[in-house]
Amino acid sequence: MSWKRFSLKRRPNSERSEMKKLLLVAVALVLGFLGISQNELFPPDEVTGADDSAEVLAVAFDEERGGFQVEGSGVVIRILADDNDGGRHQRFILRLSSGQTLLIAHNIDLAPRVDGVAEGDTVRFFGEYEWNPQGGVLHWTHHDPQGRHPDGWLQHDGSTYQ
Repeated sequence: MSWKRFSLKRRPNSERSEMKKLLLVAVALVLGFLGISQNELFPPDEVTGADDSAEVLAVAFDEERGGFQVEGSGVVIRILADDNDGGRHQRFILRLSSGQTLLIAHNIDLAPRVDGVAEGDTVRFFGEYEWNPQGGVLHWTHHDPQGRHPDGWLQHDGSTYQ
């Protein structure tokens, strides 16, 4: 039996990038299941120097996946009217650093309204991502009064809303 020599060549950049994206989504899904923010374990400044949530959300959008907790930030590009069907939700759209848009649906029956949010403002978030064809929606940006779901939040202008 002969052994052929082989080398461990580096994978092409595109393949490495895809593998990194899949790994980030897997990490986000596991952490979300455990109710842990990805930045609690891997603070952006200590690992990558940047917030990877935009990349995680881009992969989730491309693969039509949702149902996981994610933390990140974006810039408000549009303020929408409140959704008053069922539980009342304050709604606005963020643009993430990747260019993807994300609808924020913040339950104002369970958490205070985000005061003074306006187009151009930066909003940090922690909540549950759900896929939709427009870029996705983030909900559960509030505490869970029954304690069965990880508490989410929004941060704007130095205040936290949960």
